[in-house]
Amino acid sequence: MLLTGCGGGDDSANGDTVKIAFQGPLSGDNVQLGVNMANGIKLAIKQANAKGDLGFKLAYKAVDDQGLPEKATAAAQKAIDDQSVLAVVGPAFSGATDSASPLYSEAGLVTVSPSATRPDLTTKGYKSLLRAVPNDSSQGKGMAAFFDKKTDAKKVMVVDDKTDYGVGLADVAAKELKAVGIKVERTSAQQKTPDYSATAQKIVNSGADGLIYAGYYQDAGPFAKKVKEAGFEGVMMSDDGVKDAQFVKLAGDSSEDWYMTCPCTDPTKNAKTKKFAADYQKEFDQAPGTYSAESYDVTNMIIGQLKKLGKDTGREKLRDALAKATYDGLTKTFSFDASGNLKKQAIFLYQVKSGKIEYLGDIAELTAG
Repeated sequence: MLLTGCGGGDDSANGDTVKIAFQGPLSGDNVQLGVNMANGIKLAIKQANAKGDLGFKLAYKAVDDQGLPEKATAAAQKAIDDQSVLAVVGPAFSGATDSASPLYSEAGLVTVSPSATRPDLTTKGYKSLLRAVPNDSSQGKGMAAFFDKKTDAKKVMVVDDKTDYGVGLADVAAKELKAVGIKVERTSAQQKTPDYSATAQKIVNSGADGLIYAGYYQDAGPFAKKVKEAGFEGVMMSDDGVKDAQFVKLAGDSSEDWYMTCPCTDPTKNAKTKKFAADYQKEFDQAPGTYSAESYDVTNMIIGQLKKLGKDTGREKLRDALAKATYDGLTKTFSFDASGNLKKQAIFLYQVKSGKIEYLGDIAELTAG
């Protein structure tokens, strides 16, 4: 029963089963970010089924969009068409969220994204979207605060990867840097560029002593290599899309000293999440990654409301209950404003040291004073 409840058996449900779906990249270039989240969801479902106090069984349903907007609607439709799916964790990426949200809203099927951070997503009237993560306005502001308070950088080159996520974050970072008096130069490095040498040389030639790359780890790895080869010696920073061990693997020694911001805590360092981290390690034989703990929390928030409402609750009733709920999770307290945004915004800082991504703390605390 437990294996059915948290494994990949999407079509095994019956009238006594409620499914929680995950939409995100379960294949493609940034699959590890999706696996991080999916594992957190599976663990929450397995543990809830093991308690045996729900009155029904939970099952996991995967809908893979590869993190791509053009694949998001087909993935969403798979979740929508399965009437036993009452909630979706995700979509994971901002572009995919934007593409899929009209369909989910029309279906009344709630989506709670642990990771889609583009600021405008909650301004478009998507009735079924709840954002359980601080948006890029907070992340960009945190980046600027760090450069302002903790570095001597006078000019920062801001590079985006031309994705919805990368451009959105770069726009906010550039605006916030200018607001604190730091000069900014912008450029783009198209995702999947075969050779980032030209962009790297442009960064060096600009005279910038700071660098922000807004994108994902699959491209940040080779990008970082070329930046090092070009001789850039300034402060280097990226984001939650890059904060993964795969970045270090792809970039090698070139990843050393890169900073990363993330609206996610380190579950192995936070006292409240250490048991979760141990359970995760035991279940999947790997440490939790970016957004694993947040996805676990979101799933447990959904499960809590399902337990109150019962398995026969309608999709819209569950959506409305989640929108009004407050849940004290392991990573944060989850509650939403009228637009579906997370009320509490917190951004954390990491840095690659000796080939590992090390947790430094809350940016607001690190830059205070």
